[in-house]
Amino acid sequence: MTLADQAAMTGQDGQVTSGKPGRPVRRTFTAAYKAQVLAAFDALPEGSPERGALLRRERLYHSHIEYWRKQQEAGTFPSRAGRSAKSAESAELERLRAENKKLKARNERLAGELGKTKAALDIAGKAFALLEDISNSADSGQN
Repeated sequence: MTLADQAAMTGQDGQVTSGKPGRPVRRTFTAAYKAQVLAAFDALPEGSPERGALLRRERLYHSHIEYWRKQQEAGTFPSRAGRSAKSAESAELERLRAENKKLKARNERLAGELGKTKAALDIAGKAFALLEDISNSADSGQN
């Protein structure tokens, strides 16, 4: 993130805008940005003042470069600083857990409806039996 990018994020009072005023926001860097800065840093001669100028312009520390270089060598550039990219397996597992939660809720709702339906059928059966008894007693009383 360059100074121009930072200036675009600042409000009228010069503070970085975020959800909570006065609270600093941690910067994050994409893998592409890290690779670009590393390439630009490595293209400059070792010990040259241009390397320092690059770090100042990008508002970075030499420790960023060292850490990113280690990540690049290990092949573990995360998509955001401090967080590793989600693997396809973990994304699928998360999706399946959410679907499982929805299905359990639906199952509970349908079980409740089934209980109500069984109670209604039981009541209707008893009412039918009562009416049948009344009808039979009325028929036998007329003879």
